[in-house]
Amino acid sequence: MTKWVYSFGDGKADGTADMRNLLGGKGANLAEMSNLGLPVPSGFTITTEVCTAYLENDKVYPDTLATQVDAAIDAIEKSVGGGFGDAEQPLLVSVRSGARASMPGMMDTVLNLGLNDETVQGLEAQSGDKRFAYDSYRRFIQMYSDVVLGVEHYHFEELLEILKEENGYLLDTDLLADDWERLVGQYKAKVEEELGQPFPQSVQDQLWGAIGAVFSSWTNTRAITYRRLHDIPASWGTAVNVQAMVFGNMGNDSATGVAFTRDPSTGQKIFYGEFLVNAQGEDVVAGIRTPQNLTKQSRLDAGGELPSMEEVFPEVFAELVDVYKKLEAHYHDMQDIEFTVQQGKLWMLQTRSGKRTAKASLKIAIDMVNEGLIDKNEAIKRIDPASLDQLLHPTLDPNAERNVIARGLPASPGAASGQIVFNSDEAEKLAGEGTAVILVRVETSPEDIHGMHAAKGILTSRGGMTSHAAVVARGMGRACVSGAGSLNIDYKNETLSVLGETYKKGDIVTIDGGSGEVMLGAVDMIMPELSGEFGELMSWADEIRRMKVRANAETPLDAETARKFGAEGVGLCRTEHMFFDAERIVSVRQMILAETTEERREALAKLLPYQRGDFVDLFRIMAGLPVTIRLLDPPLHEFLPKSDEEIADLAKALGADAGNPMLGHRGCRLGISYPEIYEMQARAILEAAADVSKELGDTVIPEIMIPLVATGRELEILKGKIRAVADAIRDETGKDIEYLIGTMIELPRAALRAGDIARDAEFFSFGTNDLTQTTYGISRDDSGSFLEDYVSRAGIKLGICGEHGGDPASIDFCERVGLDYVSCSPYRVPIARLAAAQAALGLQRVSEA
Repeated sequence: MTKWVYSFGDGKADGTADMRNLLGGKGANLAEMSNLGLPVPSGFTITTEVCTAYLENDKVYPDTLATQVDAAIDAIEKSVGGGFGDAEQPLLVSVRSGARASMPGMMDTVLNLGLNDETVQGLEAQSGDKRFAYDSYRRFIQMYSDVVLGVEHYHFEELLEILKEENGYLLDTDLLADDWERLVGQYKAKVEEELGQPFPQSVQDQLWGAIGAVFSSWTNTRAITYRRLHDIPASWGTAVNVQAMVFGNMGNDSATGVAFTRDPSTGQKIFYGEFLVNAQGEDVVAGIRTPQNLTKQSRLDAGGELPSMEEVFPEVFAELVDVYKKLEAHYHDMQDIEFTVQQGKLWMLQTRSGKRTAKASLKIAIDMVNEGLIDKNEAIKRIDPASLDQLLHPTLDPNAERNVIARGLPASPGAASGQIVFNSDEAEKLAGEGTAVILVRVETSPEDIHGMHAAKGILTSRGGMTSHAAVVARGMGRACVSGAGSLNIDYKNETLSVLGETYKKGDIVTIDGGSGEVMLGAVDMIMPELSGEFGELMSWADEIRRMKVRANAETPLDAETARKFGAEGVGLCRTEHMFFDAERIVSVRQMILAETTEERREALAKLLPYQRGDFVDLFRIMAGLPVTIRLLDPPLHEFLPKSDEEIADLAKALGADAGNPMLGHRGCRLGISYPEIYEMQARAILEAAADVSKELGDTVIPEIMIPLVATGRELEILKGKIRAVADAIRDETGKDIEYLIGTMIELPRAALRAGDIARDAEFFSFGTNDLTQTTYGISRDDSGSFLEDYVSRAGIKLGICGEHGGDPASIDFCERVGLDYVSCSPYRVPIARLAAAQAALGLQRVSEA
């Protein structure tokens, strides 16, 4: 019989940490904590295989599942000494999701399940606290109705607000026991009004309703969006975890909290987190109440007035510290843990590898190497290459003027400027139109994920460092300021008020997720520098990787940036980008409109010094590293003016008619029709190489790339033209110049006939952008069938350029097929360096949140 249910608790478990594919991350870690002897409330996990079967079979469960669930419930009853549905000693459970990859807030949860009109009286008798019992019941009705029955949250919030207004209450904590009992009756009446049937009193119906809702939430909109953003396959499914409830809201000797074993923003080795006295877990992460610090030092650093957990519960805090040290030593990684204190007893509800910023990832990985917890190879595997993007964007210039209008919590580092928007749909729409936006919310919820992804930054007036906004923003690499309590956000009028001033939708603000500052207007930013942990990890990656990493660069700034980021040469210099300078464009257009070869050569002679100077700059900066220069590629009409006014100005400058010539040549075809263009560029490249070689005392060997080659004959003709130029320079100067001639494989025919073309090529670079487009209908997955032939050709250098050169998954492929280098934009060079090292280690990454 297939085992669908795995139990845990009482110092033992059916599962282990390495069963996360079957039990999900939460279930596997609950099992592991149980096996470690940590205080974990008893429970069981229904496997991800059940989710897949349930969703594929019209929401019908496997035949033996109910029997296994009943047996697991019996085991919990024996462990805690209560009965599921028992009116005197009621067992209450939580029902939570748990996919193998963490998806915070994306799927559904139900707490306090097992309460009904009879068991609530048993809970009152057990706890001796009627207020607690009916508060728990109303929470359950509200959550279950929203998640399982489809009665939306706002119905219940409205009833609660009316009751508070009628009694003059300001806070939920002002309500008395009889108020909660009255509200429970109103909640049940609202459910029956909306659905035409009463709220379910059968605890078995409640349980199976919640299990089905959690499985179904795997396919809700926010979960689908999150999976798409984080490359999580839909086929994985989620597990369901059913666990005995423990209560952090049983009075002032109870609490709930979230903690990280190291600071998830900076990576510092400090115990970091928040807790709330007399609260349930969702109160912390939902941002409904502003939480308190865990440690006395963090409270002092933050200037907080409310006492820390270390001060309120010193004995329990000491036990929690021992637990976190044991967990980090066991998992060899920073942990994100959830805990509850029930009447002075600590319970561990979850542990998982904590989400962290790129900066924190680097520091934690390097510190753990130095602490002997992991080795260098493991440190390299720990860093998601794409996350380095977070470190390669501008930050606020410390010398820039700042008009600070509010301060909140520094929830996710980085800085961002943009227009204020108040809802996620509009944020997504404006971002799609190219407008930078800051999403401003009272607090975010999982439904805001698309807007958070679209926005440059997120600003909230409520919530702490572990709120939804903070956790999701850190995972996305978005700047975030949360808990800016001085902000008054009016969704209806789309305004934000603070300090007597009102700002409207469309106004520009800047947020600093590192300091928590909110500023009016755009603030100047500066480029990051590579140093410290970043540089150390990159040096480890460089020791391991086999494949070289070059940059795509045309300007001195691009080249200098690329060198700063560790590029080992230029893999693609697109010379057409050099022609758009205001000083050159008239000569370029004169060359295009020339009617004779002599007129064209005259215009090219004016461009020669500019081109030579361009290449001198590149060769100097690269200081002997390889530089691949692609000769002019786009159609000539792209250099002609577009507006009537510009066309008239050009005609006047050239003394020509303003008609638009029909020119559509590009790439090597242009060089064959007008060989003098490529001859000028070849002379500029080779003369610059000679000059810089003499200046540096080191040989510069340029790699001249002929674009858009489709046949071997095209390359043969143009290679002859370039060699003739080199021979002429040798005759003029008496010196030989070393150089390589190759081509970009960017057409299907070139790829398929590469063996022929290779006879006249000394290097290839696969231009993945154009090749993908021109090979429409042919999967890139098929390319392995012929790339092996290229690799086996001795003495030919192989690389790729284009966006794939900076994509970690593509770099992994390039390593597997044996390419010599990739070339990408300067800001993706560090990403490529790390990805190349991971590929060399044989790591095939699967993105996990």
